[in-house]
Amino acid sequence: MGARGSNLIAILVLIAASSVIVGEALTPQYYWQSCPQVQEIVRNEVRKKINETVVTIPATLRMFFHDAFITGSDASVIIASPNNDAEKDSSDNLSLAGDGFDTVIRAKKAVEAACPGVVSCADILAMATRDVVALSGGPNYTVELGRYDGMISQAGLVDGNLPLPSFNLDDLISMFAKHNLDMVDMIALSGAHTVGFSHCTRFTNRLYNYNGQSGQIDPTLDSKYASQLQGACPTNVGPTIAVNMDPFTPITFDNVYYTNLINEFGLFSSDQVLFTDTRSRPTVQQFAANQSAFFDAFVSAMGKLGRLDVKTSANGEIRRDCTKFNQH
Repeated sequence: MGARGSNLIAILVLIAASSVIVGEALTPQYYWQSCPQVQEIVRNEVRKKINETVVTIPATLRMFFHDAFITGSDASVIIASPNNDAEKDSSDNLSLAGDGFDTVIRAKKAVEAACPGVVSCADILAMATRDVVALSGGPNYTVELGRYDGMISQAGLVDGNLPLPSFNLDDLISMFAKHNLDMVDMIALSGAHTVGFSHCTRFTNRLYNYNGQSGQIDPTLDSKYASQLQGACPTNVGPTIAVNMDPFTPITFDNVYYTNLINEFGLFSSDQVLFTDTRSRPTVQQFAANQSAFFDAFVSAMGKLGRLDVKTSANGEIRRDCTKFNQH
């Protein structure tokens, strides 16, 4: 074969390869032909679930974050293992509310009835997360689609890979940087704490034993707020007792979280440090003064989060049941 024929084959190979890449790239139009009504189906299910319980809002949002930070945005956190050794079984994920899982499982069932075997659980989780944000007053952003579901879910992969309530700014910056998320991304994603609740045991050290000193209250916590929290979370508080992350608008996705930080109403040390540390303070002040700036930064960060370690047909699958791998 001559050089011209060889060049033609090489060009065709490149075109074929690029077609595979394009075909599996994330795009909002991914299901336009294969399941054109998918976004409406998911939103309807999310709306119904929110009408049953507002816990759906923070539960779904938090689950999306916990999923993406471990093996990427691949719905591996939803897998249920008979041996209790999947991601959801790790100590850091035991507090994930069941309403988040139920939201995705219900939406998947409705989508399967319309488009069987087409839409991944990872994409349904991404859409449902956008929907709980939008339906609670936040931005109604466009979601990129085309993820496959992950085929690995191990509790051991979670330990040490999720931010803790005790983190300082350096800890937060370092952990988010591992996922190519910068400080502004981190501060914007922390704004998800504008909705939802936390169990008392996650922060009572700030109320009774700050820096290991018995009876010491964290000085960066507003004294009246600390007193209110002590009333809700006594020293012998049980593991199921919880309080709102945002004491003012706990079921509305807004920028009040940042105003709370300025007023020393951050529930976690990892929240309040965003204002007390002068490196992150200007961004907190900006988001507190300008909700649109917060929303824009949040949407940008969520886009990056949704692109983490995306699975394709080469290393993923479209699960029929979000809680089980197909081969199982």
